[in-house]
Amino acid sequence: MTERIKRADVLFFDGTLFRDDEMIANGTGAKTGRRMGHMPIDGQDGQLRAIGAQRYHRLHPFHALLHGGKCTKGQVQAWALNRYYYQAMIPVKDASLIARCDDPALRREWRRRLVDHDGESEGDGGIARWLKLTDGVGLDRDYVVSLAGLLPATRFAVEAYVHFVRDKTMLEAVASSLTELFSPQIISERLEGMLKGYDFVSADTLAYFAKRPPLAQRDSDFALEYVKRHAKTPDAQQAVLKALEFKCDVLWAMLDALYHAYVAPKHIPPGAFVPEDGRRSG
Repeated sequence: MTERIKRADVLFFDGTLFRDDEMIANGTGAKTGRRMGHMPIDGQDGQLRAIGAQRYHRLHPFHALLHGGKCTKGQVQAWALNRYYYQAMIPVKDASLIARCDDPALRREWRRRLVDHDGESEGDGGIARWLKLTDGVGLDRDYVVSLAGLLPATRFAVEAYVHFVRDKTMLEAVASSLTELFSPQIISERLEGMLKGYDFVSADTLAYFAKRPPLAQRDSDFALEYVKRHAKTPDAQQAVLKALEFKCDVLWAMLDALYHAYVAPKHIPPGAFVPEDGRRSG
């Protein structure tokens, strides 16, 4: 590289920053990124955090009902049943990333996610804990696993996410997992709100969420460091932001479908799950 620079008549150097205080922290300058016209990607006021503050599904009206104890049992069941498909497809998504990854370090790290969800043995892992949740809210396990009652929009949204991770660049695939940066608050709200608001929900029912925060922290820390190392150009950083926006859209679309089918206007698609309380009121 040095020799090529020496032979060049003109040299254009494109510098970019990930954090607003990056140069100050590294001892390479006294200016912030904003002062030089850069928009920081990470940090408390960075663009990643701004996406979470504006677009993360914690803000969706369905979650306000769910966490506020205002859902009927049938609405809680519909949420648990449809979310099962997302949980079940996470290891499929992760396996597709590993299958095309030529970086052993990234593969080793990402394998931990497969174990987290599939477990080391039958009855272990995140998917098994989610099925304890669906059991706990009164759903038949065989019915849940069959996916017979799934909303079509849930299927489309989840499969769009799987295809995104399979088909996009490795940087975009990793960046799409960064919604885990925002998960601690929603998990806290969910545990507190559902335990307080529903007499048919117990701490054992919600065991998935009790175990998830340290795993999400580990995964988001790794993904964020990976993105920082590899998103070195403005175009790459924009791709990271777009990937995170896409993932937020997937999660939001799933809740849109739930709200439309089970809250208002209660248009349940043919073949989808119909709660017992919905049958009585209909």
